Amino acid sequence: MTPTQPVSLRSPLRWLAMGWADLRRNPLPGLAHGLLLAAFGGLLLWAARDRFWLLAGAFSGFLIVAPILATGLYAVSRAGQNGRRVGLAEVLALWRSGDGRLVRFGLLLGLAGTGWVLTSAGLITLWSPVPIQKPLDFLRHVVLEPRLGLFEAWLLLGGLLAAPVYASTVVALPLLVDTRMPVGAAVAQSWRAVASHPGPTALWAVLIVTLVGLGMLTALLGLVIALPLIGHASWHAYRDLDASAGRRVGA
Repeated sequence: MTPTQPVSLRSPLRWLAMGWADLRRNPLPGLAHGLLLAAFGGLLLWAARDRFWLLAGAFSGFLIVAPILATGLYAVSRAGQNGRRVGLAEVLALWRSGDGRLVRFGLLLGLAGTGWVLTSAGLITLWSPVPIQKPLDFLRHVVLEPRLGLFEAWLLLGGLLAAPVYASTVVALPLLVDTRMPVGAAVAQSWRAVASHPGPTALWAVLIVTLVGLGMLTALLGLVIALPLIGHASWHAYRDLDASAGRRVGA
């Protein structure tokens, strides 16, 4: 297994490079994940095409739930570090395993995502002076509104929800795939890792949001590559962060 390395501000770029190598080495599972998640994003776009006040929250809520959907990619990267190449069958076996820890965590993330969608929709609907129906309406009357207020409140509330979710998942989800650790202990380890390396983990969060944003700007096509890249890179982030936080990887 590839040894872990000390975590620094350069580490997030190294995690991306290693994730890209994983994707190139075994592209089928990653591209399948990317296609399915991009298709789900397209379904969201179609369902809320005339209700952008809802779509804005739905897409940002998608970011909250996405880590649980990438658990199969952690297994692919783990196998690659052990010199094995796994296909879709092994990834599907992980999903069919019915691991109660992953199910419970997924439900919690789903509740968090739903809560943000409702909060975002309520905030935009009640505060905006005009109906927000299309992306241009959101850009003109929320993002580019010269008066301070709605957009800043929307970003602040989203950040207040996303930050603890990110801190709870960045190490915990790969850790649950890699070990039999209980959910509570995995979440505590994830918070410990973030607290130990606030700079690199903050930069990693910015890179994730940037890559997803770029993927969305390409009519969701970029998500086919961006999402598996992030998933594979997240495995390498977990290994370095978990080891630096004082727990032997794989224990």
